[in-house]
Amino acid sequence: MKLVLAPMEGVVDFKMRQLLTDIGGFDLCVTEFIRVVDLTFPRRVFTRYCPELLNKGKTRAGTPVRIQLLGQVPHALASNARKAIMLGSHGIDLNFGCPAKTVNKSKGGAVLLKEPELMYQIIKAVREAVPSEHQVSAKIRLGFDDDSNSTEIIDAVQSAGASSLAIHARTKRDGYKPPAYWEKIPPLLKRLTIPVVANGEIWQVEDALLCQQRSGCEDLMLGRGALATPDLATKIKAKVNNECYEPLQWEHVIYHILHSSMHQDPTASEKYFSSRTKQWLGYLKRQYPQAHHLFDEIKTFKAKQDVVSVLEKYAKQPSLDSNHTIIT
Repeated sequence: MKLVLAPMEGVVDFKMRQLLTDIGGFDLCVTEFIRVVDLTFPRRVFTRYCPELLNKGKTRAGTPVRIQLLGQVPHALASNARKAIMLGSHGIDLNFGCPAKTVNKSKGGAVLLKEPELMYQIIKAVREAVPSEHQVSAKIRLGFDDDSNSTEIIDAVQSAGASSLAIHARTKRDGYKPPAYWEKIPPLLKRLTIPVVANGEIWQVEDALLCQQRSGCEDLMLGRGALATPDLATKIKAKVNNECYEPLQWEHVIYHILHSSMHQDPTASEKYFSSRTKQWLGYLKRQYPQAHHLFDEIKTFKAKQDVVSVLEKYAKQPSLDSNHTIIT
């Protein structure tokens, strides 16, 4: 199986990709979307969204990273896709799933699910612009208001030449409200010959196994679940491969936060690290009771060094025979 780290806008940036792939289990990362209108961006824009381009397109741990583009103008997306590949992106991903109102109002993301023909033109243009040895993937939802045109959507994706497809098993109207309708994917698989990745509501290992069973997909995309349980990908791989595994302990999570160097970003504001840490603790509370206490301890802090000082009290570097090392 392959596990893909989802492109969560405003959350899974360079530092978070570095942190989660350091912990392990992921086979591919997809960046936050680059919004394309009508210009071909200069190199600095691509490296800002994907600093991994300066490391042969891979995270510090060696996980390949794929740039995601969002827009509605086929030739502009094709031009930027060609540039991204030239700079070292491991393929191109096209966003047809973002449910944000501001994005949809400007005719980007999930609103394009209403126009499968335009989706076809976009994917086809990008596919023709990108050398055949590089993948062009698409990320979709089941539909916009409902899933009545889901077969038309997936037919457009496949006939345009996409290499693979990630399906978030909800409509735009569903947003992120549980459940994810994994059982609606198998009828679509019958029409597809390209690999399909299932996405949505995978919070625990048991969810991953159930998603595989109900969706018929071996490969999965993890988003919020990986933020709540940073070693979720490694846990899933260990379970599937019948390997022993010692889960990530709280003090090791704190170590990884510091080791990711989120607090050392010279381009970030003074409040960035404190804000990101508090944001992430909101997810970690689902798995680690200690996150509640830590949040209370830092909730009034804004300066990054104040937050770092608190984290350093709790951090503990993983040993070779614990944390995320798989013991067989």
